[in-house]
Formats: sequence, structure tokens, C-alpha cells
Amino acid sequence: MEKIKKEVEEKLRTRDYKLTPKREDVLKVLAENKGKHLSAEEIYNLVKEKSPDVGLATVYRTLELFMNFNIIQSIDFGDGRKRFEFGETLEGSHYHHHLICTECGKIIEVNEDLLEELEERVHKEYKFSISNHELKIFGLCEQCLNKRAKN
Repeated sequence: MEKIKKEVEEKLRTRDYKLTPKREDVLKVLAENKGKHLSAEEIYNLVKEKSPDVGLATVYRTLELFMNFNIIQSIDFGDGRKRFEFGETLEGSHYHHHLICTECGKIIEVNEDLLEELEERVHKEYKFSISNHELKIFGLCEQCLNKRAKN
């Protein structure tokens, strides 16, 4: 957490922002729940447990600020709710994808780049320099498949 905190402080300082205690509370919740893809409301509820004086508007403003600095990114998994995860600079890589169960809503991260060959081909054939990509695959998770098999 200390490494993340220092990196965020440095990023914010570049444009005269500070990592205030309330912003740090949001950052801690994101770090403690890494990989869970929390919504703003879920983040707010977790921050509220530790810091009851934090308001929902503060959480939204902090998330927006963190997105502007590429500390976090928002993802829509097709359910109309934005969810948040650390941006590529804090994660160290953009190489992960998401499997989304259309039945139970479970989100599984695939922590490898499945699109390396496609990126190379796009670069060669279209002279296009890719800075990032996002892959979401929709289907049924193992538990939902098992439930269907039993019925």
C-alpha cells in the first residue's frame, strides 16, 4: 500500500493536488479490494465503515480525480454500472481481460495478454500504434454451467 500511496501522491502533486485523508481512504479501499471491480456505491459503503464522515459526493469526486490521473479506470461489464480497478500505470500492465458470467454476474480476471498476435497484426497491417485494449468475454462460469447440467 505504501508504494501505491507514494505513486499516487507524486501523480497528484504534478498538478498541485494532494492526497487528502479522505482521498487516501478511497485509495485504501481500492487497494484492499484489488481485483473485485467495485462500483462507486460499494466503494462508498466500505469507506464509510472506516471513515463515517465521508460523503458519497466526496467518493464520486475522488474516483473522477483518480480516473483523470489514470490511477484507476472505470469498466462497464454490460450491467449499466461503472466498476473501478487500478489503471495500467499502477498495475504495471494492461495485459488482463475479463470473463463475465451472464447468469450470476461473476467477473473473472484473466491475467495474461490474449491479444498479442492481434496487436502485432493490427500494427503491421494498419500502421496503428495500440496503447491499450480491453477484452470482455460473456458467457457462463463453472458454477452456473454445473447448475444448468443438474437441471
